[in-house]
Amino acid sequence: MSTTQDEIIIAPVETEQDIRQANYCVSEAFGRQAKDAVWILMNPGWDTEEGQAGHAEGMIQRWRSGTTNKDGQPNKIYLKATLPDPEKPGQRRVVGMAIWQQLSDVDGYGDSFTGDMTEALAQLDGANKRFADQMFKSLWKRRIAYIKEVSQRKDGRPPAIFTLDLCAVDPAYQRRGIAGKLVQWGLEEAKKRGELECTTEGSAMGRAVYRKLGFKDEGEGDIVFEVEDEFQDWDKPPNVFLRTGA
Repeated sequence: MSTTQDEIIIAPVETEQDIRQANYCVSEAFGRQAKDAVWILMNPGWDTEEGQAGHAEGMIQRWRSGTTNKDGQPNKIYLKATLPDPEKPGQRRVVGMAIWQQLSDVDGYGDSFTGDMTEALAQLDGANKRFADQMFKSLWKRRIAYIKEVSQRKDGRPPAIFTLDLCAVDPAYQRRGIAGKLVQWGLEEAKKRGELECTTEGSAMGRAVYRKLGFKDEGEGDIVFEVEDEFQDWDKPPNVFLRTGA
């Protein structure tokens, strides 16, 4: 718990309002600040009230439909970082969020992950749909392969990984160590779950924080996006596959 009212508090999301405020942080970080082309494509209307409300509702539904592992722990954790709300004395506001997920191909050890984006891509059509599909297949290619490797291990360690699926801080509250605290929470949780290895796909903006906290590059260079010739000139946000045991 905090010792002063101004201290950053990291805790799992508790309410729908938490999710709405967290969704705003994600939109500001990926949409307005990073101008992430793929994220913007997948979140139409992100900079409008109607779009914000719709995307937040989708996140609320995903948050409420989570599963648990064999030990009763949530496989997917929506994590919030809060600070005192300057506009509402006595209340706190979500200024950053992370999504951590336990993944495995073995029943009871985590959510399975196939990278199936059929439902998410249904809103797109034509070239945009093909582009996004090819981008996500490339982005998650190594994650899927590594889950398979870990799920087949016979060394007595849990056949699962703990993945940082998303990390975002409202640009108005950056450079306060908030992202690092969201990441550190997950690293500590992974240890409690049986020394699980952590992985992530690090964006240009986040990878420095991840490396500082122990994530390492697997191989050299960014993820290679395998797309058709017509998409060679399309904006492709750089990402790199990182893991704590690399």
